[in-house]
Amino acid sequence: QILNMANKWSYPVVRRDETAVDERFGVKVADPYQWLEDPDSEETTAFVKAQNSLSEPYISKSPVRNKFHERLTELYNYPKYSVPYKCGERYFYHMNTGLQNQSVVYVQSSLEAEAEVFLDPNLLSEDGTTALTIESFSEDGEYLAYGLSERGSDWNTVQVMKVATKENLPEKLKWIKFASPEWTHDGKGFFYQRYPEPSTKSAGTETTKVLNQKVYYHLLGTEQAEDVLCYEMPDHPDWLSSCTVTDDGRYLLLFIVKGAEPRNKLYYFDLSTLDGGKIQGILPMKKLIDNFDSEWNYVSNDQSVFTLMTDKDAPRKKLVRVDINKPEEWTDLVPEHDKDVLEWATPINHDKLVLCYVKDVKSALSVHQLGDGSLVTSLPLEVGSVGGCSGRRKDSLFFYSFFSFLTPGIIFYCDFTRTELKPQVFREIKVKGFDASLFEAEQVFYTSKDGTKIPMFIIHKKGVTLDGSHPTILYGYGGFNISIKPSFSATRIVFMQHLGGVVANANLRGGGEYGDSWHKEGMLEKKQNVFDDFHSAAEYLIEKKYTSQEKLIIQGGSNGGLLVCACANQRPDLYGCLISHVGVLDMLKFHKFTIGHAWCVEYGDPDEEEEHFQFIYKYSPLHNIPKCVSSGAQYPAVLLLTADHDDRVVPLHSFKFISQLQHYLSGSEAQRNPLMIRIETKAGHGAGKPTTKMIDEQADIYSFISSSVGLEWKPTEVL
Repeated sequence: QILNMANKWSYPVVRRDETAVDERFGVKVADPYQWLEDPDSEETTAFVKAQNSLSEPYISKSPVRNKFHERLTELYNYPKYSVPYKCGERYFYHMNTGLQNQSVVYVQSSLEAEAEVFLDPNLLSEDGTTALTIESFSEDGEYLAYGLSERGSDWNTVQVMKVATKENLPEKLKWIKFASPEWTHDGKGFFYQRYPEPSTKSAGTETTKVLNQKVYYHLLGTEQAEDVLCYEMPDHPDWLSSCTVTDDGRYLLLFIVKGAEPRNKLYYFDLSTLDGGKIQGILPMKKLIDNFDSEWNYVSNDQSVFTLMTDKDAPRKKLVRVDINKPEEWTDLVPEHDKDVLEWATPINHDKLVLCYVKDVKSALSVHQLGDGSLVTSLPLEVGSVGGCSGRRKDSLFFYSFFSFLTPGIIFYCDFTRTELKPQVFREIKVKGFDASLFEAEQVFYTSKDGTKIPMFIIHKKGVTLDGSHPTILYGYGGFNISIKPSFSATRIVFMQHLGGVVANANLRGGGEYGDSWHKEGMLEKKQNVFDDFHSAAEYLIEKKYTSQEKLIIQGGSNGGLLVCACANQRPDLYGCLISHVGVLDMLKFHKFTIGHAWCVEYGDPDEEEEHFQFIYKYSPLHNIPKCVSSGAQYPAVLLLTADHDDRVVPLHSFKFISQLQHYLSGSEAQRNPLMIRIETKAGHGAGKPTTKMIDEQADIYSFISSSVGLEWKPTEVL
């Protein structure tokens, strides 16, 4: 409720339990909102209702909201395609006509044949919250194991469909997350990972740790209870694994990680040695790599000779070759590049490889000989990103998608039977009414606090006057070795065109833009480097007069939510508005909930290591909110976004942070900026979110920004 025209807010009264105190390494840490960790309690339900009752009227009354919603709906209504992919003798692709809640899978008998609907997730729920999250075809393409997620949860239920008739087999496999089925080449069944059934009453809202993942084999036509346990790790319940069956169908590969950092063990089993070809129990895996020193990914193999991608002694990655019968002998196939980071490699047309590099945060493609790794040619690309790709070693056609800040999408293909490897346009995605020539994107390199040069993309309308007047969204992530590359966003086009906005993507340390060393410079005890990089990006945008402090909006999600909240705590004077999506905000307890324990390799373990506790405690957003902002300044306007079915970064992070923020700052005379939270229902961490919910959420976000920063809608005749 607004108390008066001076924008003083009446925030919900949230009970504080002053007796809730944890002690770590002799330090007592208050946790007065610990009770919000129970998602099913009546008190938490009342909290959600009270907070939404504050934020919803503020957002809905914005004069911008309906216009933004209408324009975004109009602009987002364009067909979106995936690359086609061949399975058996058929081709499949995903397509959304524009505003469908979920993309539909289509099938063709050939690339020239008429496509027909194969699987439409929109028919599985009235509100579009059932999403297709897993697809795995049998080697002959006659069966599909597919996973469905409900209401945005990470949990998947896997079913099996007979492709020719589109009929489901009777079995349903439950309690699957972070894994995909891998078929044996005889088509009789597949390997998959699953967890024990959760004990809570509502899967998807639980907060308990997710532990004890195991590998099973499922034989078609049988119940899940009959599945064969093939591998387990009882001594390490927090470890995770994934499986791959090699291109020739001979080997099962098992990749084991102990957290979110992709350093893995690599085990294998020769399926040709099975007695009668039957899988009947624990498989005696052989150990090729038995430590977590490096990352190892399968590329291809010829019998026992494997081609792998690794960062061992190569922080920007390389391709190596080894005969698993002679594991002491390794050779480099494609050495580490002196600057660019190898992102992926895939075999094509029997004897070729396609390699994708990240070159100063832009994609670059090259073709090599599989035999000796020598360069055949480079494939031309504009400044942007390669998205999906398809084509296996036995295929001659290779497809890949490309997009950029101003390119909605182009799907190319290369025919490897031709002498000249020249990419051809297979399909170009057009957005009705969007004119890319009215905008421009540039890459700059600014200097961070310690002198490190940080890349940043800046996108805006052409001809903008640099006078400090433009609302500017500064986006960042900075973690988990993830590169934030150019991508197309209809939402940001509307922001730039109709609200006069500028968009800046900062490629902070902690990401993967320059390889493992770049990642390590922003993790564990060096996490402060990420925040310093972000502060410096903000200062650059203000110094170059793109914007001012009052109109600088910072935005991030998940680990990026941690980023923007930590930065606002450290420099509330630098930012005007903060948008945090599903942020990790209680850094002393993140590892205690669902899959959070997997992030200890990135952040540290505040319970087990005193050093980790000390450096985490210094920046944890929940524990470093300023009780007042100096010199009469105020904390930025805040909108936190979370969802009741986010079982990855559970909503308690945002619940506790907004409660503490409102408690500390509601009494400040200077604090006129709103401190709010938007809590979505029937939604999760973000994957599989239906189009209607996405458009509603974006309209709400930009309405909040407009009201909080003071923006007016600017109509235009042509985009």
